[in-house]
Amino acid sequence: MTDSQTLEQATHTTGTNPLAAAPEGARTAADVVTPELIAQLTRGVAGSGRTANHTPFTGEKLADLPESTPKDVQHAFAAARAAQAVWARTPLRQRAAVLLRFHDLVLERQAEVLDLIQLETGKARLHAHEEVQAVAVAARHYGRTAAAFLRPKRHAGAVPALTRVTELRHPRGVIGQIVPWNYPLELSVGDAMPALVAGNAIVMKPDTESCLTALWARDLLIEAGLPADVLQAVIGVGPVVGPEVVKHADYVSFTGSTRTGREVATAAAARLVGASLELGGKNAMLVLADADVEKAAAGAVRACFSSAGQLCVSIERLYVHESVADTFVARFAARTKGMRLGRALAYGADMGSLVGGQQLETTKRHVEEAVAKGATVLAGGVARPDIGPYFYEPTILEGVEAPMAVCTEETFGPVVSVYRFSSEDEAVERANSTPYGLNSSVWTKDARRGRAVAARLRTGTVNINEGYASAYGSVQSPMGGMKDSGLGRRHGAEGILKYTEAQTVAQQRLLPMAPSLGMDDERYAALMSRSLRLLKALRFR
Repeated sequence: MTDSQTLEQATHTTGTNPLAAAPEGARTAADVVTPELIAQLTRGVAGSGRTANHTPFTGEKLADLPESTPKDVQHAFAAARAAQAVWARTPLRQRAAVLLRFHDLVLERQAEVLDLIQLETGKARLHAHEEVQAVAVAARHYGRTAAAFLRPKRHAGAVPALTRVTELRHPRGVIGQIVPWNYPLELSVGDAMPALVAGNAIVMKPDTESCLTALWARDLLIEAGLPADVLQAVIGVGPVVGPEVVKHADYVSFTGSTRTGREVATAAAARLVGASLELGGKNAMLVLADADVEKAAAGAVRACFSSAGQLCVSIERLYVHESVADTFVARFAARTKGMRLGRALAYGADMGSLVGGQQLETTKRHVEEAVAKGATVLAGGVARPDIGPYFYEPTILEGVEAPMAVCTEETFGPVVSVYRFSSEDEAVERANSTPYGLNSSVWTKDARRGRAVAARLRTGTVNINEGYASAYGSVQSPMGGMKDSGLGRRHGAEGILKYTEAQTVAQQRLLPMAPSLGMDDERYAALMSRSLRLLKALRFR
């Protein structure tokens, strides 16, 4: 079957019959990933070897790519370090203007990157558009707030009127960024922008299978005014190139699995450089007794099956109060069975493909083992090779118990397990009974009740009456994980300040911080003691 034929297949429901043919003249991979585009996007990429990436829609090769060696990584860091010294001296308003121009370019040319995201990740177009939204929001946010975050700040000194203190923020230098395959636009440039506007350079290692999207974003940033050498890209096998990035970085930004995150943290710690790590999750959604069941069922579809469940914040455990469980499960299953699977480069499909064979095998293993040990499939539960090699139907399981792997291990696929509970205390305890702590969701008509339950959940973000988008899209607030789900935060103040070194400059005036004016040590100590008591009485901070 040719590439053209496979990308023009019909959209399918989770049954077996096509609903409608794809639009005439649908674009193919060859129409999008041209030799000219590959040459443009890989310009300046350090690589003396050759590798390739593939599209999950068909399994066929998309592009031949340069492959970086350890020496190539070293050269990329050297070039970035030289460029960073100049970039850091560029006025902040000019650095911020690059982000605001990039915001406009992304929205104007989104069709280009939506095609790339779909071809490289296999996701539905609407789910690809979530990345466009997230990047535009982050570009606007940091383009307009960076000056406030980074400007010198005055603080009260040790001795009022005699000590003047200023806090400065300096860029760390060259950031090593390791990007996963599942959100190649948002998790590359979305994390890079605050580092860049803070005056850093970056050496970015995108996943090979989705690197064209990240390279497109790099190319667009350069078009928006970023000096090309400030954002370097290296491509290669993670276990080979990844450690080299960590080895040379002044700070590491990593998104990926908890296992690899531990290795990155260990390597960074050995060099005494910082790291931010957004890792795995086994996220829970709680449907309380007073929830709007129809809205909760629709929200569960989004929360569980967006990007075929291949996002760190997706829901894999669904706790439903016993009083509404039967109604909720029936409506959720009906919605899930009606989902349309497809691979056209157009809007219309409700879910796309898994990214590759490893994700498909994990998904199949989790479902088949659970069923063999007594779980029930309420929807889905089968692969769909008739649509594409890695398609798997959105799947709902009930009767899942430990030690089934799907009960505790992250599936990272379109599979959710439904559990019933009788009290909110029980639901909270079960939701928290995991090593992970990335995201959670609470559904209720009572806003105060929802906030009270949310505060008891040990996750970095909690969404009330939404699955994940509300918290993730609120970029003025931090996003990240507790427990085994990571270290550090993206977004908000923490999302940019982590890429800086804080420096305190304290200027002492008139009198020293020592005995003076003829005082001996005892009189000085007594004076300072009286002063400290007075400052507390005057409510000084």
